[in-house]
Amino acid sequence: MTARAVMVLGCTSGAGKSWLATALCRWYARQGLAVRPFKAQNMSNHARVVQGPGGEPGEIGSAQYFQALAAGAEPEVRMNPVLLKPEADTRSQVVLMGRVRPDLTTMPWRERSAHLWPTALAALGALRDEAEVLVIEGAGSPAEINLAASDYVNTRSAIAAEAACLLAADIDRGGAFAHLYGTHALMDAQVRGQVRGFVLNRFRGDASLLAPAPQRLEELTGVPTLAVVPMHRDHGLPEEDAVPGASAGSGAPDAPRVVVLATPHASNLDEFEPLRAAGVALAFSRDAAVLRAADWLVLPGSKHTRADAEWLQATGLDGPVRAHAAAGRPLLAVCGGLQLLGALLDDPLGLEGGLPGRTAGLGVLPLATHFEPAKRLARARHRFGGLQGAWAPLSHLAFEGYEIHLGRTVPMPGAGPALQPALAGAPHLGWQQGNVLALYLHGLFEQPEVLQALFGRRPPALEAVFDGLADVVDAAFAPGALMGLLRP
Repeated sequence: MTARAVMVLGCTSGAGKSWLATALCRWYARQGLAVRPFKAQNMSNHARVVQGPGGEPGEIGSAQYFQALAAGAEPEVRMNPVLLKPEADTRSQVVLMGRVRPDLTTMPWRERSAHLWPTALAALGALRDEAEVLVIEGAGSPAEINLAASDYVNTRSAIAAEAACLLAADIDRGGAFAHLYGTHALMDAQVRGQVRGFVLNRFRGDASLLAPAPQRLEELTGVPTLAVVPMHRDHGLPEEDAVPGASAGSGAPDAPRVVVLATPHASNLDEFEPLRAAGVALAFSRDAAVLRAADWLVLPGSKHTRADAEWLQATGLDGPVRAHAAAGRPLLAVCGGLQLLGALLDDPLGLEGGLPGRTAGLGVLPLATHFEPAKRLARARHRFGGLQGAWAPLSHLAFEGYEIHLGRTVPMPGAGPALQPALAGAPHLGWQQGNVLALYLHGLFEQPEVLQALFGRRPPALEAVFDGLADVVDAAFAPGALMGLLRP
């Protein structure tokens, strides 16, 4: 098979490309077609462990992971061959075909893209050969003229796949028609000719008030507005890479207040999105008052644990974390959060930030982390041992989790009997002390049985979420428009 490609481009970051691509994956799959997602390069610290070359584990952006599931396909590294994981404002770790590449990480950007595109192109071609429909997600905007010469995520991918392109704008931000017109004018001329329709995303209000703007835009560009997609809150998909939601949280007034401490280098925040559907009041915050009011506190993963430890202590936010644990209220620490709760972060090779050193953790748990060059990637089923206190409902429960981390953590000498392994058969992956549960495993709250045990409510199944997204685009696009994109 050589797949017909449908590509979702955006006028800006955050225009809803990931959401729309996921919905299209499910919509085309529901037509009985073999569908695969693709994004040549993603920049995000939200990642999932999937199948890599030779069956070894690799990592891809979370958006392509969920798009694959929506398409009914097994997620794998070719779907997102290049993943950039920001470590600082001016530095990102390069993951190529699921594996970290230090040589590419240190290479200047304009030189690096020439080394990345051949691998991305090969992955694109291989997926097209195996599918009937390839749903491609662009990145940022195709009108970034300062990057045009090296833009393989939008321009080269669109041309190589001969993709029928949709250009989406977030109308809730305002200025959507100017965004569409300007982007169309500045983008590559060949890709401009492949744009088959505009999409006004996240619309609220009376659609009749849009006239005559869509008609005038078509007169100026020759491109019709194919869909006005309504604002669809609480759709069940996590945000791709931003801090999700608002600090105000969600949930009923009497719901348990779960606060995720969104440190500057927090990663995989998307894994906590299912808590919203479980009825809790979920907030992501750096506000000391919000942290102190939390019933349950979560320390998420971190792409730069040492820097986050220093930031917590410099801002004084280590105080509310320690006070929460000392008060016996439930605290979950995941991956980098586990490392932060320990007493010591030992980085003799400077693997985090480039400078060797030892950094003090928060000292909530008597643990020491030693950073080593090999990055640990794994996905497996695990089972809790006997847990205590607030976590007791999870005792002996089996669940699936994944590891993405540098570092090996061990109890410190004289840790004492209060610190207990949390997992049966994997004592190095988690500990409990009082109401503090620390795990190297991501994905705990993505398990419906975990949410049922802790909060008495399951979120909607992912299949229902994907079908809901497909229903939205089915209603937003004119009959025949989406199948029409598959015709030359």
